[in-house]
Amino acid sequence: MVVRFSGDSGDGMQLAGNIFSNVSAGVGNQISTFPDYPAEVRAPQGTLSGVSGFQVHIGKGVYTPGDKADVLVSMNPAALKTNAKFLKPGGVAIVDIDSFKKADLTKALYQTDDPYKEIGLDAQVVEVPMTSMVKAALADTSLDLKSIMKCKNMFALGLICWLFDRPIDSAKNLLKNKFSKKPAIFEANAKVMQAGFDYGNNIQASVSTYRIESESIRPGYYTDVNGNTATAWGLIMASEKSGRPLFLGSYPITPATDILHELAKRKDLGVKACQMEDEISGVCSAIGAAFAGDLAVTSTSGPGLALKSEGIGLAVMAELPLVIIDVQRGGPSTGLPTKTEQTDLMQALYGRNGESPIVVLAAASPTDCFDMAFEAARIAIEHMTPVILLTDAFIANGSSAWRIPENDEYPEIHPHFVRPEMKNTNWRPYYRDDESKVRYWAIPGTEGFMHRLGGLEKDSVTSAISTDPVNHEKMVLARKAKVDNVAKDIPLLQVQGDLDADTLLIGWGGTYGHLLTAVNKLNAEGKKVALAQFRYISPLPVNTASVLKRFKNVIVAELNTGQFADYLQAKNPGVIIRRINKIQGQPFLVKEITDGVIKIMEEK
Repeated sequence: MVVRFSGDSGDGMQLAGNIFSNVSAGVGNQISTFPDYPAEVRAPQGTLSGVSGFQVHIGKGVYTPGDKADVLVSMNPAALKTNAKFLKPGGVAIVDIDSFKKADLTKALYQTDDPYKEIGLDAQVVEVPMTSMVKAALADTSLDLKSIMKCKNMFALGLICWLFDRPIDSAKNLLKNKFSKKPAIFEANAKVMQAGFDYGNNIQASVSTYRIESESIRPGYYTDVNGNTATAWGLIMASEKSGRPLFLGSYPITPATDILHELAKRKDLGVKACQMEDEISGVCSAIGAAFAGDLAVTSTSGPGLALKSEGIGLAVMAELPLVIIDVQRGGPSTGLPTKTEQTDLMQALYGRNGESPIVVLAAASPTDCFDMAFEAARIAIEHMTPVILLTDAFIANGSSAWRIPENDEYPEIHPHFVRPEMKNTNWRPYYRDDESKVRYWAIPGTEGFMHRLGGLEKDSVTSAISTDPVNHEKMVLARKAKVDNVAKDIPLLQVQGDLDADTLLIGWGGTYGHLLTAVNKLNAEGKKVALAQFRYISPLPVNTASVLKRFKNVIVAELNTGQFADYLQAKNPGVIIRRINKIQGQPFLVKEITDGVIKIMEEK
């Protein structure tokens, strides 16, 4: 089942949605969430441009937030108008009828006094006097009217908890944790939440109710985690497993800032999180930390990645382990700060001057951000190279139920340190391991290994500055070979779905849940389709070409004009690659994918 909360940016829809998601994860449901909020800090109240939404899909076999909602909560006419298109025909629309007065309708640009008919709403409409009931519930408190009105979202949450048979006490516990330092605010919100739950009991004969079955899950500790938090935690795990202190040099940018916020809390684990004055100083501080022996990270979004490009080139030349997190958003320039796209791929692959190869990875889901952040750090440290990890606004802000892993479920990370026996061999910083082509990491202060690195080309033997053309070509090829060798240290490309199919659907990064759901749906309808989702972009898995050649139809679906399709086509010129593209700042709908695949399969 899918629920969508909608209201003004100040109505607390994200909080209500997050608590409902946590409660659902706690009773064993799989969840997938999609926070959909405007870029404006605070648009005029009740206007169409200020509407904020939060969609959550709960149940079994959940991989996406759902194409359409079974239940839509609208706190005002503007929210209903902009979100009615996300409600299934015949679904439940819950509205705060106190907010549907003439002035409210005018502000939301309705032309008539019948908003439901005007927008063609096909739903079970539940008109709830939320505003007046919240005022009545808190009439005996000392809160002012503004504070009372901020509790309306908890009334809606209580009603939704009743509708879906969620444990109200669990929701109150989560609320108590949030307002632990403000007991009066907690008590007011808890009282209003209970009032919403009780109201649901009183109207139970007039609306559909739902029972959601729980998944049989592996025993362990579970939490609801979003992609940015999972990314931060994956980096911490990598720090623990490598024995290297974690340093983050970053500058706030939507939608990546929460990584900085989360790591700033972790001084107890030795994390050093520095908010720098701009994007360039963010990457340069991280390069300094990498030279000093830390697991060095910088986080950003597309505009910041552009600013960091020269610094990343320095890390390529110096061959230092550096992790760059790019949480993609709509562009170009400032673009769509709060909306999702996959449009930074070519920038990640090629957006630096000169021959500047680096490793590029992509996380597939909110929980996969943990694994891929860990993997980015592992590759950076063991192969002495910068690594870009691409996530996107959809999975960074979206959340899923996640089993907290045990310590022994992740491997040790082995830094490519200089060895003691090298001390008396006239060691130079660009001496390499013969097989992997990886240079050795010497922590400053290690006796016998004094050295300098920089952005000018170095002699392959002496490590002194060199402009010799033959040496330059040798070093360019050595850096390329080092990155190419990473392909030997990553998993093979896996194929899911119908392995006997003639059609292969391909995706990369955060489209995984939508593509998997589409493939499962097509297979259930008797259409033979397989799926390959790429998490390793550069270098590609070593079996990529052999997998692509097995299929008659190869289709790449991505949230851009075809960047990964172009890249795959260039790497595999003998394969004809078809495309399904969307560039609207929104994730795919499953129907968009299934319709696109069927159309291509039916073409002669």
